[in-house]
Amino acid sequence: MSKKKKKLSKLAKFVIFSIASLIIYTIVTQLIQYFTGYTNDTLTTCFFGFFGGEIVTCAVIKIFRLKTSVNSAE
Repeated sequence: MSKKKKKLSKLAKFVIFSIASLIIYTIVTQLIQYFTGYTNDTLTTCFFGFFGGEIVTCAVIKIFRLKTSVNSAE
């Protein structure tokens, strides 16, 4: 009974990294806001816009399997 471990693709690793970044950023900003009362709305908007956009882009690539389309066009 040998178990084969399934390797994660680069896309899956990047999605995990993006979600982890968003969670860590949220926790850190909540702690800063709790202790100092300071919020940086512009940085938060940009951070979530970037990583949220990356996750949506990865989802579109995965859903429509754009990797094969891009490789065939080259």
